[in-house]
Amino acid sequence: MTSGGYDPNQYPQGGQPYGQQPNPAGGQPPYGQEPGQQPYGQQQPYGQSDPYNQQPQQPYGQQPQFGQQQPYGQPDPYGQQQPYGQQGFGAPGLGGGAQPGDLWMRLGARIIDALIIGIPSAIIYAVLNSASGTLAFLWSMIMWALPFGYFVFMESQQGATLGKKLLGMRVVAPGGGLLDPATSAKRNLFMLAGIIPCLGWIVSIGLQIYIAVTIEQDPNKQGWHDKFAGGSQVVKG
Repeated sequence: MTSGGYDPNQYPQGGQPYGQQPNPAGGQPPYGQEPGQQPYGQQQPYGQSDPYNQQPQQPYGQQPQFGQQQPYGQPDPYGQQQPYGQQGFGAPGLGGGAQPGDLWMRLGARIIDALIIGIPSAIIYAVLNSASGTLAFLWSMIMWALPFGYFVFMESQQGATLGKKLLGMRVVAPGGGLLDPATSAKRNLFMLAGIIPCLGWIVSIGLQIYIAVTIEQDPNKQGWHDKFAGGSQVVKG
């Protein structure tokens, strides 16, 4: 105790601000400031990231390891899009993905249809065989037109002729639906080649052979008449 009321412990030495305790080494930070936090008003040096709450960035082009989450804001390498112009797995094929009917099944269906439409036509032709002149010419045209009308009607209304139904096949349009009458007529137009005088039956046989060859060589079993109709197809089921 000194005289005059002066206590040296009440007044800090060395220029310490009034009312602030000295911060010894290893002591607590100032009030309101977290450990390691930058003093108020002082910015982080340029190019130096904050050491706290810092996530390790993945090297460019390298996928994260198993069980490691993708950093926020970085695109997922597993969700990449399919390359342009390349179809994904399981893309639907022609005719809704159904299996095309092969040549021999179609030939068998054609024979069944020929018997169905040919037997009644042959009976009527035998009865009217004695006719001559204009009546005989008209009947010969009807004989070639009847199978054509039968195929167009059955394909556009039922999706298949009776022969194809018995063998488990159907005719589909380019989009996979039912044929319209105009498309079916284009598909079966070769059947009217027999109307040509004298050479009609030769032309008809030649067209049928050519159609059989194109069916056998095409990977989708589409004949020349199918492509002429815009891409129709005979499929199983």
